[in-house]
Amino acid sequence: MGATAATARTWLLVEQPGPWGRKALTGSRLDPAVGRALDRAADGTGVRVALIRRPGRHADLHTPASHRVYLAHTAPGDAWVRTDTLADPAELTALDFTALGAGSHGGFGTAHAGPPLALVCTNGRRDRCCAVNGRPLAAELAASGGADAWEVTHLGGHRFSPTMLVLPYGYTYGRVDGRLAKDVLEAARTGRIVLDGCRGRSAWDRPGQAADLAVRALAGVDLEGALTVRRTVAAPDGGSWSVLVAHTDGRAWEVAVTQSAARPPRPESCDGPLGSPATLTATGLTAVSGRS
Repeated sequence: MGATAATARTWLLVEQPGPWGRKALTGSRLDPAVGRALDRAADGTGVRVALIRRPGRHADLHTPASHRVYLAHTAPGDAWVRTDTLADPAELTALDFTALGAGSHGGFGTAHAGPPLALVCTNGRRDRCCAVNGRPLAAELAASGGADAWEVTHLGGHRFSPTMLVLPYGYTYGRVDGRLAKDVLEAARTGRIVLDGCRGRSAWDRPGQAADLAVRALAGVDLEGALTVRRTVAAPDGGSWSVLVAHTDGRAWEVAVTQSAARPPRPESCDGPLGSPATLTATGLTAVSGRS
């Protein structure tokens, strides 16, 4: 599952109860014009927009009185969550998305003072696995009272459902059960990362995710802000990379990452045909001087 997390340095999460279509931003009770505008504004900025709703059955309000909004930046050592409640999500189109992607919230809302956010993909229109497997997990987390649990529209990697994104640190997990979710969220409260079931940190591209997880496993690093992906260089063949990962204590590692086709063939979603999705693996790791 490593190196399969959705990429986003900043997440913009908009509460929208009711049904979600396959492309939820334009296929839900949210005004599709607003959904299209948010999608355009986020394009190329490092911001990913998704819809959220509370777990469980609820009234299908076509025009809810208010929408909870979360803004989360996932860069190591500078991760934060801001929140606000808006009557009209169209107000979000006025945000500076370039600044948001760079880590500047511009005074949006207030700091989220609660526990880490647990977001479980449950969009059955996107893939039925997410609804069948994700909704019971989201309901369990909500009932436990130990997490700020939400359903979310899309995290990718349906074949790994249930999938869960934890904010503010942006690590995504796959094949999550209640015990793993509890361990992950308890660790996140103290700024630590659990590697079991971890798909990667959304702040990094896929080669960076593979390298980050490899260094954490080898060096036993669990603090969220300890590692930074400093540089990623692609080889001419397009199927391998050299990734420099630096520790705040001055250590650094050069990680070789290689892409291959997953074997044996497997479906990439519940109803999909057999395929060979690309797999990124750390195939070499060398300690180097802590250079930039």
